[in-house]
Amino acid sequence: MISKLSNTLMVALAAMALWACNSSGRVEGGAAIKDGFADKFFIGTAMNAREITGEDSSAVEVIKKHFNAIVAENCMKPGPIQPREGEFNWDLPDRMVAFGEANNMFITGHVLLWHSQAPRWLFTDSLGNTVSPEVLTQRMKDHIYTVVGRYKGKVKGWDVVNEALLDDGSYRKSRFYEILGEEFIPLAFQFAHEADPDAELYYNDYNEWYPGKVEAIVKLIRQLRERGLRIDAVGMQGHIGMDHPTIEEYENAIMAYGNAGVKVMVTELDMSILPFPDRNVGAEVSADFDYQAKLNPYTEGLPDSVSVAWNNRMGEFFDLLLKHADLVTRVTAWGTTDHTSWKNNWPVRGRTDYPLLIDRNYQPKPFLEKYAKK
Repeated sequence: MISKLSNTLMVALAAMALWACNSSGRVEGGAAIKDGFADKFFIGTAMNAREITGEDSSAVEVIKKHFNAIVAENCMKPGPIQPREGEFNWDLPDRMVAFGEANNMFITGHVLLWHSQAPRWLFTDSLGNTVSPEVLTQRMKDHIYTVVGRYKGKVKGWDVVNEALLDDGSYRKSRFYEILGEEFIPLAFQFAHEADPDAELYYNDYNEWYPGKVEAIVKLIRQLRERGLRIDAVGMQGHIGMDHPTIEEYENAIMAYGNAGVKVMVTELDMSILPFPDRNVGAEVSADFDYQAKLNPYTEGLPDSVSVAWNNRMGEFFDLLLKHADLVTRVTAWGTTDHTSWKNNWPVRGRTDYPLLIDRNYQPKPFLEKYAKK
C-alpha cells in the first residue's frame, strides 16, 4: 500500500514539475513557427527592453527558435533614441542589432519619424518658440543620417514615417505637418535613402484597410515614385479585432498596395480578444478609457470556445497572407508573448489580453500547428 501510494505521488509530482517547467517559460521541442513559412515570408517579433538585455531569458529563447526577423518595440523611436539634441541612447538599439546579426535575422528599424514619440526639442528653439521649416528640415536630416548611418548594412529596412495619415485619408496635423506640410514625408524618405542607399524603406500605418486611408497611401506611393524616391513596402500594422476588419477588406488593401507597385509587410500584428470601448480609435496610442470589469472578462484564462474562435480567425488571416505571399514579405507580431503585449494596458489599463502568436506559457498558439513544417 505504501509502495503504491509512493508511486502515485511520484507520478503526480513529476506531472506538476513538468507543468511548472512549461509555465515558467521552457521552450520545448517541436517545429519552429518560422520554418512553416520559410519559403513564403519572414516571421518576426518586436523586442522589448527586457528581451534585448536578456533579462527575460525565456522570451529570448522563444525569439531565437521561432522568429527570423526582429524590430525594436520602443528604443529606436525618435524620443527614446535622441531625447535631447545630439545626445543618443545607443545601448539598447546596439544590443538589439547585435542580437539580430548573431542570430541571422532580418532587422527592421522602427521608426525614423513619428509624431507620438518625437522629442520636443525637434520642433522648438531654446526659448520654446516653433522653429522654421529650414531648422526642422536640418534637424530631421541630422537625426536620420545619424541613426540610419550607424546601422548601415546591418538594419535591412526602415519604417521611415509612421502614422502620418488619418483614417479618412487626410494628413494628421502633427508638428511635422504644421511646420513643413506634406513635404516632411518626401524629405524623410530622401534622407533615409541618402544615409543608406541599400536599405529598404517603408511607410507604416494602422487602420490600413480603411478605404480613405488606402487611397491616400496609394497616392503617397505614387507621389514618392514620381519624385524618384525609394519606397519598397507599405507596413500594414495589423492591429485587428475579432469583428474587424473583414478578410475581404484586408485583402482589398493588400491588393491595392501591390497594384501600386510595392510589397506589403504586416508589421505590428496582434488581435485582441477583449471588448473594445470604441473601435474607431484604431491604434491611436493617446486613446485612454476607464477600467470596467465588463471590459476585462478573461482574467483567469480563455474559455475553450473563445480560444477556438480566436485561433480560427487568426488562422483565416494567415491563410490570406499565404494566398498573397507574392506580395507579403514579412509578418511581425507586436510583442513576443501575450504577457508582455501592449494590449494588456491599451486602450484600458490593467486588462488581461491574449493577442499574440505565443501564449503566457511561452508556447505557440494552436492555429499554428497546421502550418508547421512536417
